[in-house]
Amino acid sequence: MAENGALHVELVAPDRTVWSGEADMVIARTIEGDIGVLRGHAPLLSLLSDAVVEISTADRGVVVAVVDGGFLSVANDRVSILSDHAELPDEIDVDRARTELEEARGLVGANDDAERRLRRAEARIRAVEKTS
Repeated sequence: MAENGALHVELVAPDRTVWSGEADMVIARTIEGDIGVLRGHAPLLSLLSDAVVEISTADRGVVVAVVDGGFLSVANDRVSILSDHAELPDEIDVDRARTELEEARGLVGANDDAERRLRRAEARIRAVEKTS
């Protein structure tokens, strides 16, 4: 259980721990919609969408990250966010994300991958915008 009445949060990708620490709240987008997690939240396991995750840290800061799907697990004031790929805004090449967005817009309707590429590029740009 987390100390000082906070949540213990871990944002993890296969190759690294992207962020770990104490938080007051986590907001994430699942395939069923947005969810906010506070201390005392009921146990939960849900699939994540390609979207931005916001972590309100215990020291009143906010950590913004973008995830490419994955899982959100909540139990005993511990939140685990597991994704195949996760990035913090300072790791995102915004020019590349904008180029990917334009390319994906041109392919929408052509195949299912175009829709996913569009969502990923939009999420990356949104993550950078939230921190600037």
